[in-house]
Amino acid sequence: MKRRLILEHLWYLWSFRTTRNGKMVFAALAVSALAGSITLASPMYHVFLALLGISMAASVAGVIFRPRCRLSGALPAKLVAGRPAAMRFEVENRSFLPAYDVALGLFGMSDSIRQVQRDRCVPRVGPGQSAVIPVELVARRRGVYQVSEVQCFSSFPFNLFRSGRRTRRRQAVTVLPSYHPVNLGSLIVPSRYQPGGIAFSSRVGESPEYIGSRPYRPGDSTRRIDFRSWARLSTPAVREFQEEYYCRVALVLDTFVSWTRVRTAGGFADLEAAVSLTASIADAMCGGEYIIDIFAAGPKLYVFRAGRHTAHFDSVLEILAAVRETRHSPFREVAPALADELGNISTVVCVLLDWDEERRRLVRLAVEAGCAVRTVVIRRRPPTLPVAADEAWAGPIPVLHPREVQKGGIHLP
Repeated sequence: MKRRLILEHLWYLWSFRTTRNGKMVFAALAVSALAGSITLASPMYHVFLALLGISMAASVAGVIFRPRCRLSGALPAKLVAGRPAAMRFEVENRSFLPAYDVALGLFGMSDSIRQVQRDRCVPRVGPGQSAVIPVELVARRRGVYQVSEVQCFSSFPFNLFRSGRRTRRRQAVTVLPSYHPVNLGSLIVPSRYQPGGIAFSSRVGESPEYIGSRPYRPGDSTRRIDFRSWARLSTPAVREFQEEYYCRVALVLDTFVSWTRVRTAGGFADLEAAVSLTASIADAMCGGEYIIDIFAAGPKLYVFRAGRHTAHFDSVLEILAAVRETRHSPFREVAPALADELGNISTVVCVLLDWDEERRRLVRLAVEAGCAVRTVVIRRRPPTLPVAADEAWAGPIPVLHPREVQKGGIHLP
C-alpha cells in the first residue's frame, strides 16, 4: 500500500508538476550529468550546473508565487463525443501577492477525454482581482468517466514546473454518443394490440374506438352514458371504448466484438458507429407516436422503453453511453427477451455488426412473428454471409461502412 502511494505521488510529480519544457530540461540534466561526470573540465559539467541552477530557481519561485485562488464554475455532467464543450471559470486571487501565468487544467483523465490548450494562461492576476479563463474539453468516445476537478496552477517563472494546490476529488462525466438525423424512408409501423396498453402512453393518446355498450356499473363516468341504449333496454347503459392499439418498435443493437480485436483509444469504430446510428433512429422515432423498446446486450442485457413520452430521449442517450462491447455472443440473451415481446411489437429494426447464422436466425424470428423488419449491417469488410441471398425474405439489408455513419445523411431504404 505504501509503495503504491509513493508511485502515485511520483507519477503526479511527473505528469502534473512537470511541464513539457521541464521534462526536456530534466532530460538535458541527465545527459549533461552523465557527460560531465567524466571530468570536471568538460563544458558539459558547466551546462549541468546552469540547468540545475535554473531548475532550483524555478522551484523556489513556484513556491513563493504559488496561486492561492478561488474558482467559480463547474464541469458539465454530460458531453457529446466528438463535440467540443467550452466552459468559463472565474479565478479570484485571494493572496496578498500577485499571481503570474495562471492557468486551469484537468489531470489524470482517461485518454478518451482531452483538454484543448491546457496551458492557455492569464499573465497576471493582482491581489483581490479576478479573471475569467476558458476551458475546453473534447471527448473521443462515449462512456462514463471519472474526471478530476479543475485545478488552478501557475508555471511562473520559466514554464518548467507547475505550482498549485492538488485536488483528489473527482466527478462522473457521461459522454453521450454523437448522432446525425437519419431518413427512415418508407418504414411501416402498424398498430398492434397492447394488453394494458393505456399504461404505455402518457400525454399523447389515441382516438378511442367504440366497441359496444354494456349495463351501467357504479363508478362509471356519466359522460359515457348511452341514452339510446338506455331508452331501448329500459336500463342504464354506457358506451365502451378501447385504447389499446399502439405502434411499438423494437430497436436491437448488436454489441458482439470478437475477442481477437484490440480496443483503441477511440473504441471499436464499427460498434461506435452502430451506437450512433441507433441513437439517430431512436431520435427520429421519439418525436413521433411510437413506443420504442431498445435491446442492447453488453456485459449485461439492457432493455429500455422510450417514446410517447414514457421516457425522454436524453435517457436513451445515457443508456447508449453506458453500453459496452461483449466478447461472447449476446444473442442468447437478446433472442428470448425479444421473443417474449414479439407478439406485441409492430416493427423490429436491427443494427448489426455482421451477417452470420446467429444474426440471421434472430432476424428470421422477428419475420416469422409477423413483424415488419428493417436490418442494417455496419462493417468495414464484407459480411460473413452474403446478404443478397436473404433479402428476399428479410427485405433490403444495406451494408454501411463506419465512416458513412459518422458523416451522417443516412437514408434507410
